Amino acid sequence: MLRLAGARMLDERDLPEVLAVLAADPVASCMVASRVEVAGLDPWRLGGELWAYDQRSLRGGRIDALCFAGPNLIPLCGSPAALRSFADRARRRGRMCSSLVGPAEQVLGLWEELTPDWGPAREVRPEQPLMALGGSPEVRADPLVRPVRPDELDRYLPAAIAMFIEEVGVDPCADDGGASYRARVAELIAGGRAFARFEGGEVVFKAEIGAMSSKVGQIQGVWVRPDRRGHGLGATGTAAVSERLVRGLGRTASLYVNSYNDVARSAYRKIGFTQVGQYATVLF
Repeated sequence: MLRLAGARMLDERDLPEVLAVLAADPVASCMVASRVEVAGLDPWRLGGELWAYDQRSLRGGRIDALCFAGPNLIPLCGSPAALRSFADRARRRGRMCSSLVGPAEQVLGLWEELTPDWGPAREVRPEQPLMALGGSPEVRADPLVRPVRPDELDRYLPAAIAMFIEEVGVDPCADDGGASYRARVAELIAGGRAFARFEGGEVVFKAEIGAMSSKVGQIQGVWVRPDRRGHGLGATGTAAVSERLVRGLGRTASLYVNSYNDVARSAYRKIGFTQVGQYATVLF
């Protein structure tokens, strides 16, 4: 007997099939794989729900599409029919995410379905090259870029807030005085995934490994203090974080960047990053 095609929430019985789908494109799926590999598919541990769209036997079958619904809505793969099904489930659940992000074709297709109910968006970024580096950086890594220590949180946090406002366009401290954002940054620091170059006790370069699966680490939050821009700190600092990922942790380094940010794209290409896909982001 066949189950009718539609979106359904996955559970631990689906884990082997989910891992196989994630492994098919480890760079594009890093944000979701980093959660699933640690937490499995239990929604409480995962921090959200993982949905599938399939037409499968009650005894098992192949998963054809995946979408993570948590702090971000991340459609990883799926046909137009799958995206319609994900949109139906998202509408029933209600908008609980701050953005849609992921492979551009899926994000933009899902947003087309959701726009009548969730629109307008604060901003749509339809072209964000997804880039990866599997070997040593081609730019000298800045030897002064290092992991941030827990006791340096208060010195690091202003740079993280400045980066967030520049990149996302909203103040992360607006809703709760910054408690949630501070906790997130503290978590990254405690995990050894926040990096900075300090000069005179102040951050002049920062970046973080926002998500890390068993195969890929995704770099985020690259920022250079405005008065130090144009001197190559972004390239050498990102090279240092990339080297830590590739040589120190045995991962592919990845990141995605806005298509209009020509300076950053040029710096990443100099480091050795190549484009392997296309992301898109819808911000609420």
